Amino acid sequence: MAFFQTGGAPNERFLNAPPSVLWLIGAIMVAHTVRAMLAMPQADNIVFDYAFIPAYPTDALTYVSYLFLHGSFLHAGINSLWLLAFGPPVAWRLGTVRFLAFYFLCGIAAALAHLVSDWGSMVPVVGASGAISGQMGGAIRILYAGPTARWGQEPRQLAPIYSKPVLFFATVWLAVNLVVGVIGLGLTEDGEVIAWVAHMGGFFAGFLGIGLIDPAKKQQDVV
Repeated sequence: MAFFQTGGAPNERFLNAPPSVLWLIGAIMVAHTVRAMLAMPQADNIVFDYAFIPAYPTDALTYVSYLFLHGSFLHAGINSLWLLAFGPPVAWRLGTVRFLAFYFLCGIAAALAHLVSDWGSMVPVVGASGAISGQMGGAIRILYAGPTARWGQEPRQLAPIYSKPVLFFATVWLAVNLVVGVIGLGLTEDGEVIAWVAHMGGFFAGFLGIGLIDPAKKQQDVV
């Protein structure tokens, strides 16, 4: 991911993860490890109790709890690596409280997008990729704005959503998700379906929402 570097100070490395990002990664891995150690009935019950299921849209807790459940260690590991890649610039920019709020709001937006696209489905949705897609959307606008400022420092304005590099990245990423979903590449070897609409919902939430929660919003346009 070195091509997302923006030339900050030597110690401002892209993967210099703040504690809040590491907490989330730790929670993801611990949650999956605990479920993997349980016998089959108990493990399945956790999925049906805490995964997001569109057929039960009023189960409020699952809009957040599904983010910590994963189908396999590979699934949890890949999502953790993506969070490690795109979470730090957002966390350094927003600070711990705003970052965590932003992360979970992107996850909720991802669940809502999936709810609309698959209304009434009994298929459980698990994984943090919707929330992480939101971090990707926010990180792109931060990284293309210039060196990433840490919390408490004077941040640069976010890159506008209409700037060429931001639009190019967003277009390519959304196109890949459309191909995955429409052509049917969203089916894994295990028969599990990738919730590509949730990815898009989370991405748009982060891409647009970063301007609402950004500490420099008073000095710039909201979007």
